[in-house]
Amino acid sequence: MNLYEKLLKIQSELRAPKGQYNDFGNYYYRSCEDIQEGVKPLLKEVGAVLLIGDEIVQLGDRYYIKATASLIDCESGDKIENVAYAREEFNKPKMDASQVTGSASSYARKYALNGLFCIDDVKDPDTGKYENKTEKKTDNRADSKTTGRDFTKHDELVGLFHKEIQRTGKSLKWFLDNSKVSDAKYIKTADLNKYLEILKTLPDKG
Repeated sequence: MNLYEKLLKIQSELRAPKGQYNDFGNYYYRSCEDIQEGVKPLLKEVGAVLLIGDEIVQLGDRYYIKATASLIDCESGDKIENVAYAREEFNKPKMDASQVTGSASSYARKYALNGLFCIDDVKDPDTGKYENKTEKKTDNRADSKTTGRDFTKHDELVGLFHKEIQRTGKSLKWFLDNSKVSDAKYIKTADLNKYLEILKTLPDKG
């Protein structure tokens, strides 16, 4: 199996759920770490390693983070790379300079991985199409009221579940895998209640 065949296998089989939740924006998103966690078993299976690095480059009067994701064949040493850029903001409220750079680095690394592993994030919150997705979701929930399901209560449970995950530091991926879903919003209400009871008995991660 050459490196391109290995990459094809990874692209075809990689599952990287959106394991992060933004309380302020009320949306789920996929982080760089989520992608790395999902790809590790496949890397071991095909005999390849993933390296991610970045550097600061100046284009015009602005600074960008240039991130490079490299897939390297352990047998032949062949390499496939993908590059992505993210621009540092001039002013980011409540962030110091290092946090601004770190945020741009995470963004660039995520999209370098997206390109390498053929992950479609076109409908994620950090793209222009998220607004349309949100409107569609709202309409779907309005229509779903006719089913008699209490979506408001379910959303509240999902929010509590994420807070308990953050408090305890437990792996969200374990719960998603156990429920065989890609996002916490798809976990059954009964299972959410069960998980919450378990999490509430656990101490803070600190």
